[in-house]
Amino acid sequence: MPGYEEQLSELLRQEALLQFTEFSNEIAFAVGMSLVETARQDALPITVDVHRHGQQLFHCALPGTSADNDAWIQRKNRVVNRFGHSSFYVGTELASKGATIEQRSLLDPTRYAAHGGAFPVIIRNVGVVGTITVSGLPQQEDHALVVRVLAEFLGVSLEP
Repeated sequence: MPGYEEQLSELLRQEALLQFTEFSNEIAFAVGMSLVETARQDALPITVDVHRHGQQLFHCALPGTSADNDAWIQRKNRVVNRFGHSSFYVGTELASKGATIEQRSLLDPTRYAAHGGAFPVIIRNVGVVGTITVSGLPQQEDHALVVRVLAEFLGVSLEP
């Protein structure tokens, strides 16, 4: 496991590389379905969610999930929308400082979850316009799944 500084740098690099030129309803659906198909192939019990400007464009709960996954998605999405970074980045940054989201930002942890799985939808030269979120696996795996599928979808290599 890399140190916090190295891990935070890598998470920022992912955000810099995994950007869209546009993000339509059709793109949201295609990304969501790519995540669902990957999860089905690997028999992963996840819920997938895609939002743009507060509108839910895609949502699919696979077998083995529950309403708890929906609540986690909402909490992770709030973190991305508040801080403009992946929920895993925010959680890692907090951990590097030995702080919680409540201590650092005075945010209610029942409404905000700085745990991996929510990734910002970033339009190049525009900024964050939404979220692509997975819930159901350990946080590092939720994050890694979103990143892997986005890299494939966008045709981006994440190799250094």
